[in-house]
Amino acid sequence: LLFCYLHTKLIYFVSGSADPGPVPDGVIRLYGMRFCPYVQRARLVLIFKEIKHEVVNINLKNKPDWLFEKHPLGLVPSLETPDGKIIYDSPIVCDYLDEAYPGNKLTPEDPYEKAQQKMLLEHFNTELIKKNTPYFGGKSISMIDYMLWPWFERLHMSDVTE
Repeated sequence: LLFCYLHTKLIYFVSGSADPGPVPDGVIRLYGMRFCPYVQRARLVLIFKEIKHEVVNINLKNKPDWLFEKHPLGLVPSLETPDGKIIYDSPIVCDYLDEAYPGNKLTPEDPYEKAQQKMLLEHFNTELIKKNTPYFGGKSISMIDYMLWPWFERLHMSDVTE
């Protein structure tokens, strides 16, 4: 996490806040909310791939109007490049980062392995959407989330079809 703080500029924006302006050269900007699990996905990829970035945190209960220029529904995460390109929705943002930036690859090259990972992710996303909560246990983290996390960390070490 130290790496995150060294390469992240924390800014908080609410309704009425001015747009943060252009993204500096050599940096990518992530619009998010500090405790959002979908934003955390993108932050983990940014950190793992050692991509120089800044984070613009949004108050999601009091969103600035300009956020809707970064995502048509005013959701996070959204990613902005120095040339003004916008990418949004966490799986798409993460795929973009993995493909656009060299170094450590997160997506398997083998199409079957890639499909297996996408199916597993879709299953868990579907369950979270059914619950309409950010965590398996509800609106805040609970025991089930902590019980599942160690397995997620180790998925890369096993064949998920076994």
